[in-house]
Amino acid sequence: MNKRSFFKTIAASGVIALAFLQFASTFAAPPAQMKSQVPGYYRMQLGAFDVTALYDGYIDLDTKLLKNTKPGEVQRLVARMFQTMPAVQTAVNAYVVHTGSNLILVDAGAAKLFGPSLGFVLDNLRAAGYMPEQIDTVLLTHMHGDHINGLVTADGKAVFPNAEVRVAKAEADFWLSEEVAAKAPKDALAFFKMARDGAAPYRAANKLKTFEGNVELLSGVKAIATPGHTPGHTSFMFSSNGERLFVWGDIVHNYAVQFVNPGVAIEFDIDPKKAVATRRALMVEAAKERYWVAGMHLPFPGIGHLRKDGAIYNWVPVEFGPIREPKR
Repeated sequence: MNKRSFFKTIAASGVIALAFLQFASTFAAPPAQMKSQVPGYYRMQLGAFDVTALYDGYIDLDTKLLKNTKPGEVQRLVARMFQTMPAVQTAVNAYVVHTGSNLILVDAGAAKLFGPSLGFVLDNLRAAGYMPEQIDTVLLTHMHGDHINGLVTADGKAVFPNAEVRVAKAEADFWLSEEVAAKAPKDALAFFKMARDGAAPYRAANKLKTFEGNVELLSGVKAIATPGHTPGHTSFMFSSNGERLFVWGDIVHNYAVQFVNPGVAIEFDIDPKKAVATRRALMVEAAKERYWVAGMHLPFPGIGHLRKDGAIYNWVPVEFGPIREPKR
């Protein structure tokens, strides 16, 4: 065989081998499925403020906890949103707001006291580019465990050692009172303990500070009393360059039901009538004023607008996109 024939044979063999490999790869096993989710944070611009939603995780809430409902109403409304009963997935969210002067955390999540599906605020805080030591202010909407447990480590140390924790006086007076706890039903005692444990290292360091009523806590940050769910439940209005974000805490627990029927309460409401009245008033205002709303139990990132359509409200979630400079 001469050289030319030899090289032609080699070239032809290479083509055949490549074709075989391409044919074989068609029938090769695909890579393993990826079972992990992306880090749970979402960022948006609010005027000159940077807002970052943090996903703490989820809990499956039994729809039997919803009160003031008609027969079949909950099932119909849950099915309308393609959810299934009896338990529906309910997010637990927290929010970081960088004002330029302060790095503020609103609520701290549940840690691991409610099971393995919660307790990811710290992981997602770090994934979002912040460290717990950088938080200088923690604002608590209220002192239920899924909002305060994340303030402390498993051995009771402060997770945010450089932060001042701010909470409504009526809230602290209720949950941190041994006298009130002594009169509470036995099945509520765990809630009091979680509140005391979460606040303990900050109280010891004189970093737990209370406020009363509707008051400006920091520049562009105002506390708004929204009681009912708990005695001192508070929402926070963030305002910058004409943009507003109302972090309303636990005003809504089940978006499928309570936007359609704001009169539905939940088992955890200490004063259901007041909670319903507060929710109705806030929904009217939010739809009218068209400001952003953020909720701790709305589907992550829990940020959006309320639109009134006849007798019901519709939740319009924020659209994912890059960080864009505010319009001038």
